[in-house]
Amino acid sequence: MTTLEPARMEEVNVCMEIIKEGKKFQEEQGFTQWTEDYPDKDTIRSDIRKTKGYVLKMDDEIAGYMCIDFDGEPAYDDIQGRWRTEEPYAVIHRMAFRKEFRGIGLTDITFGLIEDLCIQNGIHCIRVDTDFSNKRMQHIFKKNGFENCGRIIFQGSEKLAYDKWL
Repeated sequence: MTTLEPARMEEVNVCMEIIKEGKKFQEEQGFTQWTEDYPDKDTIRSDIRKTKGYVLKMDDEIAGYMCIDFDGEPAYDDIQGRWRTEEPYAVIHRMAFRKEFRGIGLTDITFGLIEDLCIQNGIHCIRVDTDFSNKRMQHIFKKNGFENCGRIIFQGSEKLAYDKWL
């Protein structure tokens, strides 16, 4: 059984290990989206403290970590392009999976669980961003029904911006 649950503070080290594996995976793919300083353990702790950090569990084992933020993203206010709706939205940041869970279609399952969570919270739009060099994530977004809406500046660099209406 696969579940999406709020991360607990006692899981912060596991979540950080998943982020580290994600950084290494990015390097193996030939790009760097996350830096040595971001995301760091303080970022993960802050996510958890604000109830924005989530873990994906498969049969009670943590398989992934992500931030799901229902408060919006200020960087998304200034888009070169156009969002398809101005309704409230959720943002997904820092999505990463343990290496032993990659390649089994987990992102599709995860997006389905995130969509269910959004609908339960009365949110019918999800926004995401990624680097131009992160072709894998761009493919995943498109495969899961996200549409490219333009470009935003997030953490000092230009990113591709996508949204999905639920």
